[in-house]
Amino acid sequence: MSAGTGTAVDVRAAGGIVWRAGEAGVCEVLVVHRPKYRDWSFPKGKQEPGETDEETALREVEEETGLVCHLGPELPGTAYVDRKGRTKEVRYWVMTVSTGEFAPSDEVDEVRWLSVPLARDQLTYDRDRTVLDAFAE
Repeated sequence: MSAGTGTAVDVRAAGGIVWRAGEAGVCEVLVVHRPKYRDWSFPKGKQEPGETDEETALREVEEETGLVCHLGPELPGTAYVDRKGRTKEVRYWVMTVSTGEFAPSDEVDEVRWLSVPLARDQLTYDRDRTVLDAFAE
């Protein structure tokens, strides 16, 4: 059950808002392009059996971006009905990069480091903008 909603959750997922200090110290966040859905979002993915939400978030960010990250504070999550009609709940954490380098894949073919206002414009879904707004506060 989802916390407080009384609704069964079909898919649990987790991901990260990965950030860095860009030029002139401007905060930049990482957004990913998923060719399968032709969308821009944050790196995230489904939980595997036995994983904690935090482990899922770190693993999915690394799998999708090639970046090994440090876990920071948790952000507000999202809950929605996905394209297959399943109830999906996603938890997010602030993350910073430890090591790694992006390599395009079938799942994520492009990443962009963008200022918060540009990322807000680039994101496909309002639910992602809500998470970004919480990060930017």
